[in-house]
Amino acid sequence: MCAHVLVAEDDVNQAELIRRCLEREGHVVSVVHDGRAAVEAHRRSGPDLVVLDVMMPVMTGLEACRVLHAESDVALLMLTARSTEDDLLTGLDLGADDYMTKPFSPRELMARVRTLLRRSRRAAAPEPEDRTLRAGPLAVDPDRHTVHLRGMPVACTPVEFQLLEVLAERPGRVFTRAQLLERIHGIDRFITERTIDVHVKNLRKKLEAQPRRPTLLHTVYGVGYKIDGSADGARPA
Repeated sequence: MCAHVLVAEDDVNQAELIRRCLEREGHVVSVVHDGRAAVEAHRRSGPDLVVLDVMMPVMTGLEACRVLHAESDVALLMLTARSTEDDLLTGLDLGADDYMTKPFSPRELMARVRTLLRRSRRAAAPEPEDRTLRAGPLAVDPDRHTVHLRGMPVACTPVEFQLLEVLAERPGRVFTRAQLLERIHGIDRFITERTIDVHVKNLRKKLEAQPRRPTLLHTVYGVGYKIDGSADGARPA
């Protein structure tokens, strides 16, 4: 699975380590050392994945993440030396798909990269039958990796897409946060159940006419989340 990966890391030694790990797996790697350079490099070359350090000069990784997320649906992996839950949630809220705390093992980094690339790519060959998942006005196509609401496309990050895919497979079924985390992230010592809330909040901004009064993506208090398969009050096309 060869990909173009952009690495933004101001620590030259750390950047070189990441570059070598990625190139050993056959990826094409570009390296920059500040957030602004990362945004400019992304605009020029359109990488498949951006590995983005949080603490960088000129423009921080969080600021760069905000810009990149607004401009594209490129997969974003954040790196940070700070491991508080607030830092993690801030990164996810700005559009990051995954988050790793330093120090990390190269093997774990490569595993995260492989997972993000799998999620962000469409299937190489579509299935002959239509496998689109439908829930009310929502259509989630696992083969084309697209989401439509009343026929209009909705841009989703890879994690948002996978979350919708899980929920749309069983409209009306309530999934706990732990169940959703296991389907999306697997077992991960850096990810908590609160991250699901961040992704749901972001999805409601895209799908609901009134995000604070959702009609499609519901909270079942004390349990988790579900998609209402009969909903008709989501954001209009």
